[in-house]
Amino acid sequence: MIALLQRVSEARVVIAGETVGQIGAGLLVLVCAEPDDTAAVGEKLLAKILKLRIFSDEAGKMNRSVQDVAGGLLIVSQFTLAADTKSGNRPGFTAAAPPALGEALYDRLVEAARALHPQVATGCFGADMQVHLVNDGPVTIPLRMAAS
Repeated sequence: MIALLQRVSEARVVIAGETVGQIGAGLLVLVCAEPDDTAAVGEKLLAKILKLRIFSDEAGKMNRSVQDVAGGLLIVSQFTLAADTKSGNRPGFTAAAPPALGEALYDRLVEAARALHPQVATGCFGADMQVHLVNDGPVTIPLRMAAS
């Protein structure tokens, strides 16, 4: 599973002119399932996201997690994270999970996040979304979690 984390001071997802998910300070999490991923891989990824110390402490050092700062999570499906750009000029997306699997794993990740974290917002799987964010720092962290 691939994720791109962006520490934000605010973020929202808009579909057809309507805001469907919104957070203040926290993490925008763009996530893509791959064909061999399982719910267990998503749970490992989520555990890493929730504990990753990328928020500043009193000394200005990145020493706090999104849980430590009571930040929001905005989780957005993003199959383009699996883009293959090795040849040609048009990316290929065969490394992304098929839509049914991708949606099931995305839904499971969101469900697990809501069980473990008090503020979780989402986009809508497969929708044409506009993602608005103010990247704080900027801090952008790529993560990849695979079955062990």
